[in-house]
Amino acid sequence: MALLEISKNWLTNRLENTTDALALATERDLTSHVFHCRRGKVVELADGSEAVEFVSCSYLGLEVHPQLLHSAKEAIDRAGVHFASARTRMRLDDLEELESILDRIYGLRSVTAFTSVGNVHLGVLPLLAADALPSYPMAEAGPVFLVDRTAHASIQVLRGIFEQIGPVSRFDAHDTAGLGALLDEAVDAGRTPIVLVDGIGSMGGLIDVVELNALTAAAGGYLYVDDAHGISIAGPQGGGYAHEAFGTDLPDSVILVGSLSKAFGGAGGFGVLRDRADTKVLRKFGNPLIFGGPIALPMVSANLASARLHLNGAVVPLQDRLWQNTELFDQHTYGRLVNAGERSPVRGAAFAAEADALAAAERLRKAGILVTPAFYPTVARGTGLVRFAVSALHTDEQIARAAEALGDLD
Repeated sequence: MALLEISKNWLTNRLENTTDALALATERDLTSHVFHCRRGKVVELADGSEAVEFVSCSYLGLEVHPQLLHSAKEAIDRAGVHFASARTRMRLDDLEELESILDRIYGLRSVTAFTSVGNVHLGVLPLLAADALPSYPMAEAGPVFLVDRTAHASIQVLRGIFEQIGPVSRFDAHDTAGLGALLDEAVDAGRTPIVLVDGIGSMGGLIDVVELNALTAAAGGYLYVDDAHGISIAGPQGGGYAHEAFGTDLPDSVILVGSLSKAFGGAGGFGVLRDRADTKVLRKFGNPLIFGGPIALPMVSANLASARLHLNGAVVPLQDRLWQNTELFDQHTYGRLVNAGERSPVRGAAFAAEADALAAAERLRKAGILVTPAFYPTVARGTGLVRFAVSALHTDEQIARAAEALGDLD
């Protein structure tokens, strides 16, 4: 191979196969919107016009809850907007209480907050694979990484790092026979499988984490669940989709990762490990914690306010309202959308061609409805999807208007 020749890799494939559909959507004012202020789900755009957004993934509306607003403002007065230090050197006391409450919500497991879900992956996964976390031993031959094809891009982008540690294969989370074959190969090779999946797909689909964990645990492996879109929307304390799927008691073979930036209403991410001994290693060696900046101080305090609302069950009425809204949306769209009937806040109008998805997004935009148009690599090459992020804050009228503007999908 010539010195400057670019080898074929996932990024090269992405560059070669991505069309200009997203650029067209931006040019036609169908995405990449700029807004000035908001009232509920109504946003005032930079040009002064108003629209109803189905874009934000804050599914419970907690980002405008009075207690979160008060806590963020109080933190600014008390400590400023930022403290420029890694958490390992100095941190706000609210972070300590936040993690303590999350420990309780997740069954006295050990939780560490990060600035983002992507940074959780960067902090936890290399240490897991390096056999550094005492509760998660690796086989002598090391790990093998099995990555679901629909797992979030923040996991997919790490495949190059994984390959420095062990073999990497991709699989379809709905093909349990295919996963079983890969797990058998890992066992035969004397390796520990690390299976990486989402809980609720960002563009559609729910993963059967219980079944996948049973297969993975039987092979002596670990199931790593990125449940960013599932946090807060299920469970009496908002533990989330995956947590509830396991009956609120996380198996020892599961590592759960969640978002503080979506339904939780704040900012950041967190990882749930089995024991404080694991957390001690993570906080000593996890690169994003040692060499990265902290969550902004107002958001730490807003996260704490949200955690208290989770712990006391105040999120349950918001969950109920969310599911009322998804059911209403399904009624208005006659059950034709991706995830119809599912306990997911994501609904998607799928199209066989990118041009059809662009046309649908344009109809919605003209009706004052903002959505997320998605194309390859988010969905299959050549296809398109219009995503609706449904919230507890949406009104019945807004949902009916969105469904009417979407029109016929045939």
